[in-house]
Amino acid sequence: MSSIDWIVLFSTLVGIVAYGVWKTRGAKTMDSYLRGGDDNKWWAIGLSIMATQASAITFLSTPGQAYTDGMRFIQFYFGLPVAMIIISVFFLPIYYKLKVYTAYEYLESRFDVKTRMLAAFIFLIQRGLAAGITIYAPSIILSSLLGLRLFETNIIIGVLVIIYTVSGGTNAVTQTQKQQMAVMMGGMIVAGVLVVLSLPEGVGISEALHIAGKMDKLNVVNFEFDLSDRYNFWSGMTGAVFLFLSYFGTDQSQVQRYLSGKSLSESRLGLMMNGLLKVPMQFIILIIGVMVFVYYQFNQPPVFFNETVMENVEQTEYAEVIETVESYYTEVFEEKRTAVGDLVHALQGNDEKNIALAQKKLNNLNERSKAVSDEVKYIVKAALPDSEANDKDYIFMHFVMNTLPIGIVGLLFAVIFSAAMSSTSSELNALGSTTTIDFYKRKIKPEASDKHYLNSSKLFTLGWGVLAIIFASYLSLFENLIQAVNLIGSLFYPIILGIFIVAFFFPFVKSNAVFLAALLGQAVVIYVHYLNTIDAAGVLTMGYLWYNAFGCVLVVLLGFVIQGIGQRRRTD
Repeated sequence: MSSIDWIVLFSTLVGIVAYGVWKTRGAKTMDSYLRGGDDNKWWAIGLSIMATQASAITFLSTPGQAYTDGMRFIQFYFGLPVAMIIISVFFLPIYYKLKVYTAYEYLESRFDVKTRMLAAFIFLIQRGLAAGITIYAPSIILSSLLGLRLFETNIIIGVLVIIYTVSGGTNAVTQTQKQQMAVMMGGMIVAGVLVVLSLPEGVGISEALHIAGKMDKLNVVNFEFDLSDRYNFWSGMTGAVFLFLSYFGTDQSQVQRYLSGKSLSESRLGLMMNGLLKVPMQFIILIIGVMVFVYYQFNQPPVFFNETVMENVEQTEYAEVIETVESYYTEVFEEKRTAVGDLVHALQGNDEKNIALAQKKLNNLNERSKAVSDEVKYIVKAALPDSEANDKDYIFMHFVMNTLPIGIVGLLFAVIFSAAMSSTSSELNALGSTTTIDFYKRKIKPEASDKHYLNSSKLFTLGWGVLAIIFASYLSLFENLIQAVNLIGSLFYPIILGIFIVAFFFPFVKSNAVFLAALLGQAVVIYVHYLNTIDAAGVLTMGYLWYNAFGCVLVVLLGFVIQGIGQRRRTD
């Protein structure tokens, strides 16, 4: 990057941290530290909720997801407005009535302390893992692109977040997330405009969308029911709804955002703002990825987007093989570029016959191009067994670094760092709060002063931050970063949601029954995932989004069965 880009990047990050520390320097009590003073407006709550979910993975992975798989990922968010309505109607009033610091306090009043601590413990496990991933995911890519060591990038992100999160607590997270959202969305909109402007003369947004459509990248809705399909309308309206109910309704990193509202109405409006704006936001990010795909139909992309790994492969005995494959890849691309030109010409002339011919030829060439890319991935893995052979998450930033003008590159890197900081700060804030309220105050030191708990919260937040940095330094990549986060959530969230659904709607089920149901349900969900990973034939395959509905319903049913058995034994 140029010196101007570095100045843009670091001035943006330092400015956000300094603002967060200065704006929230008055947090003197545990209440103001954990709940932010209960004075946030609905729009601040909405922005904070969106920023918490919009991690760096969103901006790194989602455009790459669209580049390789089209728009169908948007279906994951179709159920979000439904989940926001359910939470606003059923979850929020209970939290406000009890004036809880964490969502899990309610479970003790409904069940008992062991159920509360089980739910809190499951949260700490999955959110602790996620905190490491939200640091690691951008770090491994940014370290490669910026020429830094992975540990150095982890430290930069982790330390910046720890400074203002430990200093100001919930209010610091909310205040900084307003600036971070402005940087994130402003940067992505600028990138989207520049992608379109980078297309060849005579190819505008209309032609680009037609090209994308003919190459099956505008596959927004799929009504085919398929349990093995991760992203279709039905998984978005069932499995994803359960995931969103768990995440926004029972995950402390989100609950803490809207419990800082001035009133129940303000919190509800903040949730509904998220439900209405999140889908368009994801749509914009996916469209940018599709436009990057169209750009690379006219400009030759690398056969493998992680250039650092490719440079290392070229130093091995596979160098000649790679050179031969890249030569063939160039030949295919030149044919494809000609076919794209023919398609554009046919589209502009509204020539249906030639449109169909150009589309068929172009898609055949695209399949050949993908086959070459897949072959390169096998070569990369053979040459460097410890390297990551999946390059999806490098696609967008490769375009940024090699195409966009000076200054904008630094802004887009600031987007990625800001997103990493916004989601990580919420996670650390929630981890520190849950550890303090649900474990330390409840079991270890129940009679200490308010100042003691305030300092304890800061120390626990700092400790989780350090653990997240350490964990991030020992992670390895999943198939795709955004899928990694959703998978971890889908393994643990349904159990917590099942406990809360029983608590809200099924008074017949008591504490021991739901506790055993949760333990059994968690074991079954993990076992089903294990079966999916070893079932090569696909007979037992279940897309991980379906775990959310499956696990939640399982906990409820097991709770009923166990409670019924217990009742029968007592009557006998």
